[in-house]
Amino acid sequence: MSKKLLVVEDEHSISDIIVFNAEMAGYECDIAYDGEVGLKKAKSGDYDLILLDVMLPKINGFEICKLLRKEGISTPIIMVTARAEEVDKVFGLELGADDYMIKPFGVKELLARIKANIRRSENDLGNAAPSDQGQNTANIIQIQSLTIDDSKRKVEKNGDIIDLSKIEYDLLLFFVKNPGKIFSRESLLTSVWKYDDLYGDGRTVDTTIRRLRMKIEDDPSNPQFIQTRHKAGWYLED
Repeated sequence: MSKKLLVVEDEHSISDIIVFNAEMAGYECDIAYDGEVGLKKAKSGDYDLILLDVMLPKINGFEICKLLRKEGISTPIIMVTARAEEVDKVFGLELGADDYMIKPFGVKELLARIKANIRRSENDLGNAAPSDQGQNTANIIQIQSLTIDDSKRKVEKNGDIIDLSKIEYDLLLFFVKNPGKIFSRESLLTSVWKYDDLYGDGRTVDTTIRRLRMKIEDDPSNPQFIQTRHKAGWYLED
């Protein structure tokens, strides 16, 4: 069965290009040309991924992303925008977006990102434990003051729940399962973001690690969990 995409983009020339190439790659596409319709479709449709423009009529993409995550809709979201400011990128990721692309972008890169985000989402679903089996102690990981319940994808620090986005959780769990090993931007894009080729933006790795440190570290400027090895990458202190 082909994967289904929702393209929320008010510029018809851009949405036409996206849909044409996505359908050529085997995806089924649905389109919305404003935020109001896009939100309605996203809430009612069964999509494998949402391509969401930021600057939309009626409701902007940031607000749509926030509302979808608030309602528990976990469909992967790639934010698409002509605005390249770092603060916009961070804001979108903080609201729960899974990835971020800046216009103009190449078709090959777009398709690689779509494929990677769908694959990562499917991996998350495949690794989730059935809720009726209760808490499995084999899925509980203790790292100093952090407690990770991988059956529920839940993280606590000193008993307090830490609200992590999907990619923040995946990144933390990857480090936890590979203690002491150093990973470069490129290896993290391949292993955590699931890119076959290096189409991911390395700054996304930096941004996600910075946000993760803000949430799990007592002092993000002097981290005790995720350490930096100059010119090499990052590792979890074991």
